[in-house]
This record gives sequence, structure tokens and C-alpha cells, in this order.
Amino acid sequence: MTATQIPATVTAAATAPPGTAACLRKVLWGAQIYLAAFLFFASALPKLAGQATAVETFTEIGWGQWFRYVTGIVEAAGAIALVIPRLAGLAAIGLIGLMGGAVLTQILVLEPAWALLPIAYAVVFAAVARDRRAESSQVLHSLRDTLKR
Repeated sequence: MTATQIPATVTAAATAPPGTAACLRKVLWGAQIYLAAFLFFASALPKLAGQATAVETFTEIGWGQWFRYVTGIVEAAGAIALVIPRLAGLAAIGLIGLMGGAVLTQILVLEPAWALLPIAYAVVFAAVARDRRAESSQVLHSLRDTLKR
């Protein structure tokens, strides 16, 4: 570890009262596990398996069924990465983008009232991304160093 890299536990401890950072991390882990399970089992798998409601929804969206597969793959990959501590922050950032697309789709094409659900999920993903920013930075620095070789 270089002098410019600060462990996540140090940064979390420096910004919160003692015990609060550990408690927040546990709450976020619970939310991550719940959202990962939801994304994988209730959202990605029905899309990838061709469940009738998923097929109908993507027909209504009008982008074709290829977009259903892409969305399902992105959700499944994001769900898996969300429970890997080193990748959780980067997955959360990517999932914020996915939720942004879901919000726009709900407002512009489907049912505007349902846009509140992906907004709520995006808020949780933002909290995860913020909490995991040290790990995300380390992954990005490692990737950059690997690409320089």
C-alpha cells in the first residue's frame, strides 16, 4: 500500500463516531444482499428465461427482445459484483446508471408511478458506492497499473 492509499476502515472511522461506521457497513451489507437477490432472482432471471411479462414489457418499450437479454445480463452481473466487496462500489455505480434508465423508461414509456422504486434503489446504490470508494479506487488503480505494463 502506498502512502496515498488509505484503508477503507481508516476513512470510515475518521468521518463517523466510533461504532457508527461498522454499524453503517452492516446495514449496507444487508441492503446489498437484498438488492443483489432481487436483481438476480426477481429481475434478471425472468428476463433471461423469457417470462411472458418480461417479453411483453420489452415489446411495449419497443427496443426489441435483444434489449431484454442485455438488461438481464447487466442486472445479473451487477447483482453478483454487488456482493463481492472489492467490486461492490463499482457495481453500485453501474447499477445507478441502470436505475437511471429504468426511471426514464417508467416515466416516458410504461407507468410513471413505478419510477419511485428504481429511484429508491439508486439512492441505496449511491450509499454503497460512497462507502466502497476506497476499494473502488484500489481496483481502478490496479487496472491502470496492469494496462500500463
